[in-house]
This record gives sequence, C-alpha cells and structure tokens, in this order.
Amino acid sequence: MTSTTSSRTARRLRWRVVDIVVASVLAVAASFLFIVWNTAYIGPSNLLTPLLPGVQGLVNGLWFIAGPLVALVVRKPGAALYGELVAAIISALVGNQWGATTIVSGLVQGLGAEIVFAVLAYRVWTWWSAALAGALSGVFASVYDLGLLPGLPGGYAGSSAAFGAVYLPSQAISGAVLAGLLAWVVVRALAATGALARFPAGRAARPR
Repeated sequence: MTSTTSSRTARRLRWRVVDIVVASVLAVAASFLFIVWNTAYIGPSNLLTPLLPGVQGLVNGLWFIAGPLVALVVRKPGAALYGELVAAIISALVGNQWGATTIVSGLVQGLGAEIVFAVLAYRVWTWWSAALAGALSGVFASVYDLGLLPGLPGGYAGSSAAFGAVYLPSQAISGAVLAGLLAWVVVRALAATGALARFPAGRAARPR
C-alpha cells in the first residue's frame, strides 16, 4: 500500500464532527423505537412462545437495528458499536424491565454488527452486509441471553439445549430482517430525500 493510498484510507475512516452528531441523532431515534418495543413486543412474543419455545426470538430483531443503521450512514470504525450502545444506554436510563443489563445487551449486540463491517474493511455497504450484521447481532445476543458468556448470566440462562437451538437461529433471522434489512431500507429512504448528502450513503443514492 502506497503512502497516498494509506493516507486516503485514513481520511476515509476518520470520524468527523458531523459523523458524531449524526450517529448520536440516529442512536437517539433508535432508542425511541427500543422504548416502544420494550412493551409492544410482549403481545407478539406471547403468541409465538406456545407454538415452539425459543421461536419468540423472531420478534427481537428491532432491538438490534441501531448498530446497522448508524454504521450504514456513518461508515466508520466503531459506528455500529456506538449506535447500539448509545441507544441501549438511553433505553436503560428511561427505564425498562431489564435495567442496567440493557447496556450489556447493547454492547454485545453492537459488537456483533461491528465485527461484520470490520471484516469487510468498512468498504461493503450493501443489503447483504447489513443483513449479515443484523444476523450476527442476533447470534451474539443469543449467546448472552442463554448465559453462555462467563460471568454474564442472561435472561434465559439455564435453558435447555432444545430451547437454545430454536432461540439462536430465530434471533439471527430476526436480526437479519428487522435490524439489517430494515436499516438498509431506512437509509435508502433517507438518502433519497437528500438528508444524507454529506455522507457516502447519500452520494451513492444519487442518479448517475
């Protein structure tokens, strides 16, 4: 890699003030969705649970959307983790049934999405990379929820292997659709309005 290429890459990955501001705004907006879903999810979850224990994970993907959403717009290292963690902190501060463990969940979920974009060198911002980020958020969330992280007992710690075998793929699917793909659709819609003109996500949506 030449010095010119290295310099160009460094500039591309460096956070600007506008990146921080917009990432924060998007994270706050996602936190409002979290706050609503903290209660609204109960009905769908209660309908699914009797069908097959663990399949209620299909409704959880909305809690993973902040990471892919912020990352797809900002496109900088740490964006997915920042978005999910800030949204989780706000949800916890407002108050919910999970308390401070919401922050741990946000950290774990954001890390899942961040890993996908990091592996892709923060260069691939397609529907499938967004779906993959949402799916890995779901996998990481499941590992935490099932109490598989040492010292971090999740809400389903001690559940049977059969429950986990249903719950983990259910959350991965939900994350891919309700977090990754939905975030991609939202970003495309925002870009079409011109609201993201200062970001690569907005410039990529311009007619050629």
